[in-house]
Amino acid sequence: MLKIGILIYQNVAEMDFVGPFEVLSDVNKIQVNSTEVYLIAQSKDIIKAFNGMMILPAYDFSSVPDLDVLVVPGGKGRMTEMHNPLMREFILRQEKCAKYITSVCTGAFILAEAGLLNGKKATTFHHALKELDVYPEISIETKKVVDAGRIITAAGVTSGLELGFYLLKILFDEQLAKEVASFMEYEVDVDKL
Repeated sequence: MLKIGILIYQNVAEMDFVGPFEVLSDVNKIQVNSTEVYLIAQSKDIIKAFNGMMILPAYDFSSVPDLDVLVVPGGKGRMTEMHNPLMREFILRQEKCAKYITSVCTGAFILAEAGLLNGKKATTFHHALKELDVYPEISIETKKVVDAGRIITAAGVTSGLELGFYLLKILFDEQLAKEVASFMEYEVDVDKL
């Protein structure tokens, strides 16, 4: 069973983490015991997302197990979190053991500040592409999902869904990703991800 952690923080964008959470959890409805998906925050205090959703994380940075996949969503709160040394330390610690470190939307900036996008291709929310271009060591691509090996970035907001399907495709197989999409009644061309 794969352990997948999704970071949350104050003012995180709801869709950025809920989309991949649903896709990566719903796989268990088709192939039982495939994944365990956790919400992780710096502390176990309640998180208030950007649009007001209140969330209780399952783990804090000190209690989370080693992960197979880490998802870093974006949102207004990333402006603070991209400079948070505890966030950076946590991500770099997970990077040593995880198969994949990923981001959705402006979560790419948190990875950039941790140095994980240096020398790699990446994407982010279309309104933030110019801001990401400030990092000269990052090669920007305008695709829904950009695979740079162990680091995978997704474009804005609903692209977290595509990231989820892409992860199912590479962690399991294309057919299972298609079955989950069909189950969720979501139209996506898994072949092209």
